[in-house]
Amino acid sequence: MTHPDRASHNVAASPDLRITVFHLWTSILDLFFPPRCAVCKRRGSWFCPRCREQVSYINPPVCVHCGQELVGGTICENCLRDRRNIDGVRATAHFEGPLRQVIHALKYNGVRELASPLGELLYEGFTRYAPPADLVIPVPLHSARLNQRGFNQSVLLAHELAERAHLPVDSRGLVRVRNTPSQIGLGVSDRRRNVQDAFAWRGERLNGQRVLVVDDVCTTGATIEACASPLYQAGALSVWGLALARERFR
Repeated sequence: MTHPDRASHNVAASPDLRITVFHLWTSILDLFFPPRCAVCKRRGSWFCPRCREQVSYINPPVCVHCGQELVGGTICENCLRDRRNIDGVRATAHFEGPLRQVIHALKYNGVRELASPLGELLYEGFTRYAPPADLVIPVPLHSARLNQRGFNQSVLLAHELAERAHLPVDSRGLVRVRNTPSQIGLGVSDRRRNVQDAFAWRGERLNGQRVLVVDDVCTTGATIEACASPLYQAGALSVWGLALARERFR
């Protein structure tokens, strides 16, 4: 059972039927077609224990603002140079090895069954860092990208996290109003400019709620940070970001 989306308009919240049906359907399929690991193809699970053991977790010390792993100290050079417009960003593990492969399998190959084991990893990051949260909001895709891909992997991960953390989800209120170019290859400043004013809040007032923004991968945290601005304007008391994986960015 998944948690309900928070109603964006004056409509009572209801379970996300599509995700509930998806879980039921995949459970039936698993009976007849046992899953294979997306990395090594071993039977038994979509992300087998042996491959999962190779996940490189992000360990303290990390930057108090962006969550980047540090050799020492408390604040990274980027955050010392530029003020962050968000309470903080954290990530569970490094975006490399088997974890990179399974995220790509979910995101680009449409292996949605991976949302569950990846949601478990995301929840590990949530319990480790314990960001304050009353409401989970996934980073939205632009409608053109969503129509092309057919689903938003961040929405799937947000529901998996919310179910484990017993939190409500709102996957409708935050919208992407600009279809921005890819962030790949851009530096810190260019990434921020690329996503500036790319998001808007179309839901009800947040009225002092502590919001947790969920994404699959972050590099500098620029996208999650861009999501924070309209959430603060809508009345959020705090905004934290949590990603499943983080690039090793220097």
